[in-house]
Amino acid sequence: MAKKATRKKWMRFRHRVVRNIAYAILYPYSRLVYGIKITKYNNKGRRFLILMNHQTAFDQFFVGMAFRGPVYYIASEDLFSKGWISKLITWLVAPIPIKKQTTDVSAVMNCMRVAKEGGTIALAPEGNRTYSGHTEYIKPAVVKLIRALKLPVALFRIEGGYGVHPRWSDVVRKGKMRAYVSRVMEPEEYRDLTDSELLETICRELYVHEGNGDNEFHHDKRAEYLERAMYVCPTCGLSEFESHGNHISCKKCGVTLEFAPSTELKAVEGEFPFRFVADWYDYQCDFINKLDTDLYLEEPYYRERADFSEVILYKNKREIFEDAELELYGDRLLVRKGDQEYRLDFDNASVFTVVGRNKLNIYYQDKVYQLKSNERFNSLKYMNLFYRYKNTHSEVEHGQFLGL
Repeated sequence: MAKKATRKKWMRFRHRVVRNIAYAILYPYSRLVYGIKITKYNNKGRRFLILMNHQTAFDQFFVGMAFRGPVYYIASEDLFSKGWISKLITWLVAPIPIKKQTTDVSAVMNCMRVAKEGGTIALAPEGNRTYSGHTEYIKPAVVKLIRALKLPVALFRIEGGYGVHPRWSDVVRKGKMRAYVSRVMEPEEYRDLTDSELLETICRELYVHEGNGDNEFHHDKRAEYLERAMYVCPTCGLSEFESHGNHISCKKCGVTLEFAPSTELKAVEGEFPFRFVADWYDYQCDFINKLDTDLYLEEPYYRERADFSEVILYKNKREIFEDAELELYGDRLLVRKGDQEYRLDFDNASVFTVVGRNKLNIYYQDKVYQLKSNERFNSLKYMNLFYRYKNTHSEVEHGQFLGL
């Protein structure tokens, strides 16, 4: 009889070597560039499920520097769709793939496999980096993962990251950050908690609100590309903004704001009711949650341009249109190039999600499409308006959820 094939182990010795080399390089770099103080956690060879709030593109490295040994990160499929680069990353650190903003059974099974081999797993349960400065919506599904793995849960707080490097910005500011384990929950502790109690504990421990003016973060391009996050004007409603240096202006009414080192917003032209981006962002979400999408079935919310590609999951991307015309309506997205057109009806789409700073992935039937435009492109509005339509045309568990 033929021998039964043995499955290769997820954990490899090289992952420990890579981690140690990366630590030697990235620790001084992080201290210098991000001004971060990382409190090391003595995990004593124990394995954990690490849950962290998500502020910067460097957060996973902060986690890795706080814990001994390799950490296996749950990462969105976009990381695995970059051709040879993805293959190299997989060989070096073996992240665990997950389909972003979806319930991915294979990801849970892979986590259980890593845990069984004795590995530590890390996850940002928000599923997205914050645009506003406060911790975003945490899906209840994280509770099911905790109960399936039965590992100690290390709650890892990152503070100051929004001030140092906001998601919408290309530059790292001079300021101070802190990263540390705020609490460890043993299986014996959370076993007797209800799902809602456990979720409430996680949300409370990971909640960070950076809009407080308590610290300063210095750069000469503090406001640049804030239009990647903001598209609702308190005066004009749905609008467009443009930023330069430390200032951002509404292209309709002309109100101009300075983004101060304290992260405060100060009006220099016109009047503005919000002191911090987080307040403005919350207003924007509330505005969208009251919007009647049926008013935009004949005329679109927005017309603009972007490159349009198909994401071949876990392989690469295939460009469909370069510099295509986009029309965003209340119930659909049209992507047009010459006489060719893709009509993406919201009823047939399952997920719109922002990738990186301002790319958009669209899960449509059995395909995944991506929009990528210029540096000022706001992909957040596409996601928000898609979920507004879903919330008003179907029964949903969380009726205010706009994708973040």
